[in-house]
Amino acid sequence: MASIKWCCAQKEGIRLIEPSDNLASGYMKMAEDAIGTMNRERNYNPAFAVSACYYSMYYSLYSIMMKIGIKCEIHSCSLEFMRRFLNKFYSSEYIKIIERAFGCRGIAQYYVDKVVRREDSDFIMLKAPFFLSKSKEILSKINQKDIQEVRKGLSLFLPE
Repeated sequence: MASIKWCCAQKEGIRLIEPSDNLASGYMKMAEDAIGTMNRERNYNPAFAVSACYYSMYYSLYSIMMKIGIKCEIHSCSLEFMRRFLNKFYSSEYIKIIERAFGCRGIAQYYVDKVVRREDSDFIMLKAPFFLSKSKEILSKINQKDIQEVRKGLSLFLPE
């Protein structure tokens, strides 16, 4: 995984923006839609279902990032941000789940000569609704003090 320092130095990497409840809600809706796509496609197009599964988790994470006011267009950096600054909200189990889904999504989307192991796809699809529920819970409970702490901690890594 990428380091926070590296991620903050990249053009499309981690940066502070104005927090947005509207964007947070929009990304959460996209996460819910992706769960529906995952469920519809799992028996017809397993690779597409794996991608939808990952995006359901990613969009729900990104929803929280929008609430805090963090923008990042590099997925590995968003996951590093989660690991580093949202570990008060997400347990290490949730972090491992989205990282596993990220790996599966990479195989499913970018490699026609590889197949995601059934054990992995079944696992992440089983866990995706729980991840979404956890993200919704965090979104509803995160407060201004939490947001300020995260933004302050991240600002130490941002270029001047």
